[in-house]
Amino acid sequence: MHLLVYVPLLFPVPAALAARPLAERLAPWLATWLLAACALALAALSCAALGVLVVAGVVRLPLAALVGDWSLATVRAGDSVSKVEAAIAGVLLAAAALSGVRMLWRRMRALAAAAFEAACLPGHGQLVVVNDTVPDAYALPGLPGRVVVSTGMLDALSDVDREAMLAHERAHLACHHYAFVAAAHLAAACNPLLRPVAAAVAYTVERWADERAATACGDRRQVARAVGKAALATAHHPARRRVPEAVLGVLGRRGSALHRAGPVPRRVAALLAEPHTYSPPLNYPILPLAAAAAVVGASALCAFAAAHDLHLVLKLAGSG
Repeated sequence: MHLLVYVPLLFPVPAALAARPLAERLAPWLATWLLAACALALAALSCAALGVLVVAGVVRLPLAALVGDWSLATVRAGDSVSKVEAAIAGVLLAAAALSGVRMLWRRMRALAAAAFEAACLPGHGQLVVVNDTVPDAYALPGLPGRVVVSTGMLDALSDVDREAMLAHERAHLACHHYAFVAAAHLAAACNPLLRPVAAAVAYTVERWADERAATACGDRRQVARAVGKAALATAHHPARRRVPEAVLGVLGRRGSALHRAGPVPRRVAALLAEPHTYSPPLNYPILPLAAAAAVVGASALCAFAAAHDLHLVLKLAGSG
C-alpha cells in the first residue's frame, strides 16, 4: 500500500505537461471534454489517496484502536505509513478541501450573479446592445442566457465581423462552456498541479466557440478576422466595470492567468489552418484517448488497491 497510495498524487504531473499539446492538436470540443473530465477525475483520486494516508495514520493511534476494537500491534506491523506522512497528508487534504469549497462557492455566486444580471437586462431577446464606447462583447449565462455587446464593439467591426462575433458568443451559451471552465478550475483548486489543465480548458472553450462560429458563418477567415479586430479594438480600452466570473467573451475571460483563454494569435492561426475532421468511430484520435483512459484508470486502480490493502489490515487486526 505504501507505494501505491502515492501514485495518484503523481499522475497530475503528466496531465499538466500534456494539456497544452492536447489543446493544440485535438478538435476543441474533444480537447475540452477530455481535459475537463481528466482534471476532475485526477483531482478526486489525488484527494482520495490523501484520505487513505490520513486514515492509515489515524488507525495507528491507541484511541482509534480502542474505539475500533482492533489489535494495535497488528495494525502497526501491517501498516507502513508513518504518523508524519499521515499528518502531512491531513494538512494537504484539508487545504484541498478548503480551496475546493471556496472555489465552488465563488463559482456558484458568480453564476447566480450572472443569471440575475441577465434577467435584469432590458428586452426579451438573446442579444442586448449597451450604449458604451468601450468595445466589449460577452456571453452571460442565465435563464435564458444573454449576449451583451457594446456600441463601441459594434462600431469597431464590419457587418460580417459582427456576425462572426455574435456566433462566437452564442456558441458559449449553446455549449455551456462556463460549466467546463468551472469544472477545470475546481479541479485546479483542489490540486494546484492541475492548473495548466485548467488554463488549457479556458483556451479550448474559446477555440470551440471559434469553430462553431466558423461553421455558422461558413468562413473561417471571417471569424479569424473578427477575433483579431476585436482584440485590436479592446487593446487600449480596459473594461470599466466588474463582470461576474461566469462571463465568457470573444477574447476570453479577463483577469488572472488562470482565467485567460490564451493568446489571440494562437486562435487566429488555428482558424487559418485546416480544421480537425473526425469520422466516428474509426478516425478518432485513439492514442490520446487511450492515454487519458490509462492515466485515469491506473490512478483509480492504485487508489482502490491502497484502500483495499488498508481494509485487509484492519480486518486482520480486528479478527486477531
